[in-house]
Amino acid sequence: MVPIAYYLVLAAVLFSIGIGAFLIKRNVITIFVSIELMLNAVNLTFVAFAHRWNQIGGQIFVFFVMVVAAAEAAVGLAIIIAIFRTRQTLNVDEIDLMNS
Repeated sequence: MVPIAYYLVLAAVLFSIGIGAFLIKRNVITIFVSIELMLNAVNLTFVAFAHRWNQIGGQIFVFFVMVVAAAEAAVGLAIIIAIFRTRQTLNVDEIDLMNS
């Protein structure tokens, strides 16, 4: 049996990578992927604690987080495509929605 600390360390590393990519990257797609990575790190934590305490509630909560992440991915990618079609760039520094 793998100790819960291993899962928590892995989740912390994944979350830290997501935060680092979110703060450093300038491309909208990589920022979007880093947010998904952070959500998956939190999901790993929920599943680890649910398994540790033999509770199904954490896994049910993960299911709902995954549903929201899928909806967010669909809407987010649609917005990203719309921005790219109008601005011809995905660089965060060049996207100014106040100017046409």
